[in-house]
Amino acid sequence: MKFSKFMASPAGRLLRIVAGLVLVYVGFFVMKNLGGYIIGVVGIVPLLAGIFDFCVFAPLFSMPLSGKAIRAYTPKQ
Repeated sequence: MKFSKFMASPAGRLLRIVAGLVLVYVGFFVMKNLGGYIIGVVGIVPLLAGIFDFCVFAPLFSMPLSGKAIRAYTPKQ
């Protein structure tokens, strides 16, 4: 739960955007081979997740996909 809450926070969103940009850059501009292109395409996922405020791992922890919903989420007792 703490992981999902962090990833939905502004710092977590910024981390996902930066990580996505780094993966895209390294994949497409540094490696320049099939493995690099795969890394670049994989990097698009955290980049878009940070931009559009959703967390792809949250459903694994029984939490909502939307970052706004995660920030408002209170666990059931």
